Amino acid sequence: MDALDVARWQFGVTTVYHFLFVPLTIGLSTLVAVLQTVWLRTGDDRYLRLTKFYGKLFLINFAMGIVTGIVQEFQFGMNWSDYSRFVGDIFGAPLAIEALLAFFLESTFLGLWIFGWDRLPKRVHLACIWIAAIGSTVSAYFILAANSWMQNPVGYRVDPETGRAELTDFMAVLTNKVTLITFPHTIAGAFLVAGALMTAVGLWHLMKHRTEEFRPAVKLGAWVTLIAAATVAITGDTQGKIMTEVQPMKMAAAEALYQTEQPAAFSVLTVGTLDGSREIFALKIPYLLSWLGTGDPNGTVHGIDDLQAQYTAQYGPGDYSPVIPVTYWTFRLMIGLGMAGALIALIALWAQRRGRIPTNRWLLRSTLILPVLPLLANISGWVFTEMGRQPWLVFGEMLTRDGVSRSVSLTEVLTSFTAFTLLYAALAIVEVKLLLRYAKAGLPPVAPPLEDDADRPLAFAY
Repeated sequence: MDALDVARWQFGVTTVYHFLFVPLTIGLSTLVAVLQTVWLRTGDDRYLRLTKFYGKLFLINFAMGIVTGIVQEFQFGMNWSDYSRFVGDIFGAPLAIEALLAFFLESTFLGLWIFGWDRLPKRVHLACIWIAAIGSTVSAYFILAANSWMQNPVGYRVDPETGRAELTDFMAVLTNKVTLITFPHTIAGAFLVAGALMTAVGLWHLMKHRTEEFRPAVKLGAWVTLIAAATVAITGDTQGKIMTEVQPMKMAAAEALYQTEQPAAFSVLTVGTLDGSREIFALKIPYLLSWLGTGDPNGTVHGIDDLQAQYTAQYGPGDYSPVIPVTYWTFRLMIGLGMAGALIALIALWAQRRGRIPTNRWLLRSTLILPVLPLLANISGWVFTEMGRQPWLVFGEMLTRDGVSRSVSLTEVLTSFTAFTLLYAALAIVEVKLLLRYAKAGLPPVAPPLEDDADRPLAFAY
């Protein structure tokens, strides 16, 4: 083990931990805004109480996301200074806009929403949560633009004297074909997580305590989950075709396809040798991989061995394939866990139709895992995306081993890794306890009646 290995583990752990909060923040902010909009339009206090209830869960998650995101960025200068030096001119633009514009909108107007319940007119207060929700979505776009450049670098040149990548076309970075499909795919995944959480918590209260006020939340959450799952599938199909075009090794690794095939079958389950080099048993769907990769059921999908030979000739000696078991299984976990979450949401929607209160014990128990399934699917997708790019930090331009800080020792990286891991473990305990505490508490008490004046400041500070 050397400093590179520990630095990779540290960045992987902190990134995955941070991403536990990102999809819920993006999706739940919009769903809370929808609930408050319905309350404003209908005057039904159920929606006000639901807004405050799910708003608390959103704020807990948002606070944790900020803390972990700030810590994550420290690593670019600590452990990956050579990488930062190489991409700084390009990464600086989208990340600066994200911080100065998108994050400013999100944090400022969220603060107004938190402290403005009894101070702002109702419509102004509602606008605050909508602007915060839009800010979180716009923030995701600029971050994904930076990440997509690592997958498919465009709009740049490498200065032969300094060896740094320099930005030549900012619009090319923002309209990168990988960004344009990764953004809707990621946002749909965020709504999948948020919809599942809203469904699970509402269904638990509906079944356990017969709290009818949660029924609208169950319906909204379940429909959002199903629509998001369909959107994830559609955008994921397009994303697979673009991935095959710009990163063919990643598609081959997702299937553990060593030899080029035409047509290529999709492996539902493959059992191979311990080194992953030879297939022992496989359950496959004919033509499906060709369709996913090329849009043609008879299309050609290049294998790992052929691509390895091509990259060796193009970039020099080395191993240009990722860890095949990781890419193979995270690709399938991404799909399988997402589908399982959508299926539970569909059952929940059907079980409470026409005013019924579900009584199935297994459905009640499923509320404990429903929010976790799409969240794990999101994380599996990102592990696949980042691990499938290996051994590249920037595809075709910088290997991972060349981006690590040269002056940082193994002891120093181990120390920071241990400190961050312990800190995150403590934050995880706090997060789970807070979420469970407020989720179990149920809806806030009924608000006192307001005068019939749309411009009168709110008086609902619980």
